[in-house]
Amino acid sequence: METSAVLLNGPRDLDVDQLVLKTPEQGDLVVDIMHSGISTGTEKLFWTGEMPPFPGMGYPLVPGYEAVGEVVEAAPETGYRPGDHVFVPGANCFEGAFGLFGGAASRLVTAPDRVTRIDAGHGAQGALLALAATARHTMAGLNKSMPELIIGHGVLGRLLARLTIAAGAPAPMVWEIDPSRRDGAQGYQVMAPEDDTRSDYMSVYDASGSADILNRLMKSLGKGGEIVLAGFYKDPISFAFPPAFMKEARIRVAAEWTHDDLAATRALVESGTLSLDGLITHTVPASEASTAYRRAFDDSTCLKMILNWEMTA
Repeated sequence: METSAVLLNGPRDLDVDQLVLKTPEQGDLVVDIMHSGISTGTEKLFWTGEMPPFPGMGYPLVPGYEAVGEVVEAAPETGYRPGDHVFVPGANCFEGAFGLFGGAASRLVTAPDRVTRIDAGHGAQGALLALAATARHTMAGLNKSMPELIIGHGVLGRLLARLTIAAGAPAPMVWEIDPSRRDGAQGYQVMAPEDDTRSDYMSVYDASGSADILNRLMKSLGKGGEIVLAGFYKDPISFAFPPAFMKEARIRVAAEWTHDDLAATRALVESGTLSLDGLITHTVPASEASTAYRRAFDDSTCLKMILNWEMTA
């Protein structure tokens, strides 16, 4: 089998190409992808060539870990059947290309324990489940506090704010330096950092990915407060010790989401508790991926870019 796939041959060298798929093994699923999302965090670092050393990385690379599609081949023992709609967090199924992410393709081969069944009615919004699960993982679990302040009003920041309100916690404050991204708030306030004079936030979640943010956040942190690093950071993170010492600050790094996070997030979306509306701002045919990736990374008005693979078939 062959598939059309986004192929990143090297930094800033990206196009859609035909790749041979690895032969499905017993128990594998074959999924035709309908929509895939472009990550402005980790995928941007591969695009620019700034990605720190990471297991399984290399070029040529098929990017993408936010994909939704329809099962077209499935053995009965998998628990799936043709026609099921699933979320696919990428796949390593290509001959001659790394599949560290591997979701940006028209057809994928994957193990059934990698996918999650979803309602077909989600459409392209189903691709947002990975980011929603990331936000949920950052907040869920023992000894974790709901965010009082969120840095960045991109998709991850918006999902963190929506999940906070969905959990019944007080609405958080959100900082955003780009005026074009300060709209779209649902039940919480967004403001420029310089306009916020508070210095007693006990739980600050950074979704900006900026490695030099900590010194600014220490000034807004209450004594004994926690800063959660929820983004992905290409540069070493450092901070001045005395302000952190005075605040007795705690710093936590949020890890990758789990299947439990994905299942919990899916339930919140399907119950109507968590809305994914207003997060997808651009959708283009996958054949226009080269232009789409540039716009996703360079256009601040683009919150989430979706590639439509059905329009490319």
